Amino acid sequence: MVTFSFVASVPRIGGRLKPRNVAPGLQRAPEWATPGQAKEASIPLSILQLIFDLIDMRSFSNLWYWIALAVTWSTASHWVLGVPFDMVQQARRRGGQAAEDMMTLTGVNVRRLVMIGREAGAMVALGAAFVLSSLVVLGFGYGIEFAQAVALLALPLAVVAGLSLRMAARIAPVLARDPSPEEVARLLMRHRLRVQVVGIVAITITALWGMFQNLRISILH
Repeated sequence: MVTFSFVASVPRIGGRLKPRNVAPGLQRAPEWATPGQAKEASIPLSILQLIFDLIDMRSFSNLWYWIALAVTWSTASHWVLGVPFDMVQQARRRGGQAAEDMMTLTGVNVRRLVMIGREAGAMVALGAAFVLSSLVVLGFGYGIEFAQAVALLALPLAVVAGLSLRMAARIAPVLARDPSPEEVARLLMRHRLRVQVVGIVAITITALWGMFQNLRISILH
């Protein structure tokens, strides 16, 4: 009777016994295997599990998503209209060549942003609106966590892009009348402060939503 119960509990495929819970291409170590043989047999399974953990689509429980979030906002607050913040600080402290470099780089990036806004602003706005609305519908309408994570990252960046275009349009006439480096640096730092405020709000909302999602999933499972 004991033998019959064991055999009946194991699925038969093509007349052969197949153990349960064994991934395709992997073999479970037999019961008579030595500890060394069992360890070697478990190595492919460990590598496969590691790969699945790295590309986990549940973004809020993935460490890489939070690293990407931190790096994104750190980069956005460091590059002010394409000008590194350390260059702005050096221009205010030292002046001279550092101030000239800041003015040159600011002029190049401001003219570029103004040109993009005038020539392709409508198309960029329509494309961004379509992508962002799709992410919001897929994420919060259909409950796809990956879309939620991307939307919480992309929506604030769209706000920063709008603020950057607005500040570029404001700085362009200032640069045309040969301003002092201190005046331009003050405008850049004001824009950086706004970007930091947007980033703090975005990180806070993303963290709260991510904790809520993780708690909800842990309770359900």
